[in-house]
Amino acid sequence: MMIINFVLAGFLLFLAIIIYFAQGDGLIAGYNTASEEKRKKVDIRRIRLLTTTAILIAIGFLLVTPFIKNDDLIKVAILIVIVAVIIIVILANTWAKKK
Repeated sequence: MMIINFVLAGFLLFLAIIIYFAQGDGLIAGYNTASEEKRKKVDIRRIRLLTTTAILIAIGFLLVTPFIKNDDLIKVAILIVIVAVIIIVILANTWAKKK
């Protein structure tokens, strides 16, 4: 089970690097299918940052959970991930919009 987590974490890290540094905008859901008019309303650098942050949170969760033996701590980790995702969604809809 841990090997699967590490392989998946490595793949996600590879995706995060592509999205953030190699400008893999086509991999960002919704952005690649948006019209040119809608793309101009979004700061893509901020969307890349938020997408990479979400991927890094998922990587952290994948790498930490195999070592947690207490079920209550797993619930806390899941809660932290849920709160982080909510914050990222809010930032993507506010902070990442061009003014």
